[in-house]
Amino acid sequence: MYPTQDIVAPEMQGWGAGYADIVKENKLFETYYKELGLVPDGEFDQFMESMREPLPATIRITGYKSHAKEILHCLKNKYFKEIQEVEIDGQKIEAPQPLSWYPDELAWHTNMSRKILRKSPLLEKFHQFLVSETESGNISRQEAVSMIPPLLMKIEPHHKILDMCAAPGSKTAQLIEMLHADMDIPFPEGFVIANDVDNKRCYLLVHQAKRLNSPCIMVVNHDASCIPRLQIDSPDGGKDTLFYDRILCDVPCSGDGTMRKNIDVWKKWTTSNSLHLHGLQIRIAVRGVEQLAVGGRMVYSTCSLNPIEDEAVIATLLEKSEGALELADTSAELPGLKWLPGVSKWKLMTKEGQWYNDWSEVPANRHTQIRPTMFPPTDAEKLAGMKLERCMRILPHHQNTGGFFVAVLVKKAPMPWNRRHPKMRKEQLSSSVAQPEASPVETPLPGLPLEDGEGGEMGVKEEAAEISPKEAEAGDLIKEAKVCGPPPNKKMKLHGFKEDPFVFLTADDPVFPPIESFYDLCPDFPKINVLTRTHEGKKRHLYIVSKELRNVMLNNSERMKVINTGVKVLSRNSDGEEFGCAFRLAQEGIYTLFPYIRSRIISISVEDIKVLLTQENPYLSKLEDAAHQQAKQIGMGSIVLRYQPDNSSSDGPQCPIELCGWRGKTSIRAFVPRNERFHYLRMLGVEVFRDKQGQGPGTRDGEEKVDGEEKVEVKVDGEEKVEVKVEVKMEVEEVVNDGEEGVETENGIKDGSIKDELKEVKIEATST
Repeated sequence: MYPTQDIVAPEMQGWGAGYADIVKENKLFETYYKELGLVPDGEFDQFMESMREPLPATIRITGYKSHAKEILHCLKNKYFKEIQEVEIDGQKIEAPQPLSWYPDELAWHTNMSRKILRKSPLLEKFHQFLVSETESGNISRQEAVSMIPPLLMKIEPHHKILDMCAAPGSKTAQLIEMLHADMDIPFPEGFVIANDVDNKRCYLLVHQAKRLNSPCIMVVNHDASCIPRLQIDSPDGGKDTLFYDRILCDVPCSGDGTMRKNIDVWKKWTTSNSLHLHGLQIRIAVRGVEQLAVGGRMVYSTCSLNPIEDEAVIATLLEKSEGALELADTSAELPGLKWLPGVSKWKLMTKEGQWYNDWSEVPANRHTQIRPTMFPPTDAEKLAGMKLERCMRILPHHQNTGGFFVAVLVKKAPMPWNRRHPKMRKEQLSSSVAQPEASPVETPLPGLPLEDGEGGEMGVKEEAAEISPKEAEAGDLIKEAKVCGPPPNKKMKLHGFKEDPFVFLTADDPVFPPIESFYDLCPDFPKINVLTRTHEGKKRHLYIVSKELRNVMLNNSERMKVINTGVKVLSRNSDGEEFGCAFRLAQEGIYTLFPYIRSRIISISVEDIKVLLTQENPYLSKLEDAAHQQAKQIGMGSIVLRYQPDNSSSDGPQCPIELCGWRGKTSIRAFVPRNERFHYLRMLGVEVFRDKQGQGPGTRDGEEKVDGEEKVEVKVDGEEKVEVKVEVKMEVEEVVNDGEEGVETENGIKDGSIKDELKEVKIEATST
């Protein structure tokens, strides 16, 4: 037994907090993994010791934004240097280290706990930096091993990507970043469809994705094991089945690799967990490879070390694919990452401790719980040909991480069960006595979908010709077939939880001419990609999606449950009508919309940014001469404030910055959320640190105060000290439909939000 103080460490606050007597010991777990021999000889004690240690915190810098290098520079040259000088209880703090295998030093880990972070003002500043930058989407706090699958997918901007079990969304965020690797392309050709079966978790996913402000992400709510096939318009004017270039299949698992952070797993772990999940994992993986394009990659991953959930699933896929799938050799793709090759021999144990080496030993009364696919293939030649050693298993004690398993599958040809029965779907629809197609796995695992429309070029075209859209919408297969497809005739339930509809505007919609004229939009601005969330009433927010996502949405509205998509680019401002346009620019969509804007742009300097972000409605004369003259030439209303780096000087950020603003009668304002203000100030060398003395009696430690004031200490270049009052106002809209009126803010600008809380921030600066 381990003493209680070793059980719930302070840094384990969060998941597991309140479970005061959970003991980090499970004899069945130790017996099972010791017998399997997955851990190298002589390392088992080290492995178990590592499993009982708290997991180090890891952060990842958002890679696609052009200022990722600025954030990295700020971290390395300011916060990390300061941390090295800090001593807590007579011991120096271990400086954060980059993950050796993550490209460009964009991921770091540290052993500092939350308790330690609060023991020193310097560390508290670092903590506030992390919290603020995380909320702004510039940093993601993500477990190290969780970063591996997206890296192995080899994402390119034109790829169509499906994340099958996406919530809570840290891997999804990585996929979006990789899609936007080139910030000069506002609309990459590809997209990410992020799915999760749990409706509530989908909203966590939306929150993660929204931080990245991408027009190329869609969140959907489906059972991954029968996620519907989608159609898209083909270049020749017909319809094609959508096949994905990349699929992330991070399946539900027993999670024994997460014991370092999810301490509840210690008492709940049993071998039965993997036996119950094995069938679901196969069904999800099969559905994934069916929707994968020939030549595409699917990454299968779990946070479990158990071969029943790992190699057994991969071996089943490879065996039933008859050569259509192969494991990719990824040994050289992440230099610096320590991992063990997959195993080709394993056995199974029940929770009572009974071992079985192969299917022939399993008694008949266990056949409903234990399946043949849980054991290694018996054909030695076939087993060797699978090359299961190409799978990767990451053990916690090798690089101080969680436990993880990952395998990369490449699709060489269409799946064989579709090639054998190219007309099966048609026959099932037309005959009431049709028999279900032979499942690609054993019959006790029903519900496996057909590979819709696959079969090479001939298969796609042939099926499209045979099945009418009406038949497809009515339900792809008869119930007797027990094969999953799009949900039949549930139009009233597709938008559950009062989800507002997604309505695309037409190119001749009357909302566009004033916007085009006011901002002098380029003729190639994709108006047909703009959507709103209401059929009736005034359009309050305008969103935009990429061309390919629009294609997907228009062709699949009846078979897809879309939770969220697009990025907000414009918001209605009733007072703006008197200035020529009823819509102001939205900061979250400015990087997408800016390439099309040709007027109402003010070029600003570093000093101008400092004024705009630390003063509330400064007079135009507060700007430097160049910006002041430009501002005087522009009428009242929404504007873009743009900073361009000087390539001949190393002073100031070395990346462009676009801020939304408002040109008043005699003043000017940056219309930027609080955390983004702090982010840009840090990029300019301005230190921002909140004084917690301003917190009210009802505010928990670490939370920002609402409807009150807090003091923020600002240091410019380490010398000039400015005390900034931050007044945080929380305005929550009761009615979320776009057609309703917004909330009146102090600037007379009407605004509102959909399902989100709107934070309006006033920043007033006074010299001290």
